[in-house]
Amino acid sequence: MDKALTKARTNLFSSLRRKVGAESVIQAMERVPRERFVPAEHRHMAYADTPVSIGEGQTVSQPYIVALMLAALALQGHERVLEVGAGSGYQAAVLSLLVPHGRVCAVELLPSLAQRAEALLDELGHHNVSVELASTTLGCQDHGLFDAIIVAAASPKMPESLVSQLAVRGRLIIPIGTLEQQDLVRAVRTEEGLSISMLGPCRFVPLIGQEAFSQFQ
Repeated sequence: MDKALTKARTNLFSSLRRKVGAESVIQAMERVPRERFVPAEHRHMAYADTPVSIGEGQTVSQPYIVALMLAALALQGHERVLEVGAGSGYQAAVLSLLVPHGRVCAVELLPSLAQRAEALLDELGHHNVSVELASTTLGCQDHGLFDAIIVAAASPKMPESLVSQLAVRGRLIIPIGTLEQQDLVRAVRTEEGLSISMLGPCRFVPLIGQEAFSQFQ
């Protein structure tokens, strides 16, 4: 890693520790070479605290948002996690380190991104992650219930199909709002229903599928 990238990396994780805390999340992020998950032409931006384009109109999320969402999942290390919107595979790589005794199922709608993510995750040794092509029905309904679900794309509403895949006491983190502006929502499934809290404003690419945005919008 060159000096400029090393300096940017040091500054980023110092900033995340101040803003987010969640030391286990920050340490996991430090172990993942983010520069491997962005195109070569954007490598110099790998440790900038900003989204980075990965092609096909998609991005790898801003590190601060990644840290905030993963911290809100409150993972203990053994959970079954569903990631909706795998993209380049970066967040799935961090998730795999946070659940070393668990399993991550990452779904991605775009075949080219899914193939690249799967190959890179395997190369880097994240063997507790599976990458699957998404369908118009959100999530992985044939995989049973998940302890945690994280959605890396914006939905106009809380998708019932994802809620139905959440175990009792499971946590769901999802951006909800319009195409232009969303709020990051944390939902915990209880015996009585959902307990909702708001984590702040955000901006994500749209989630495509049933209960989400039409790809023609």
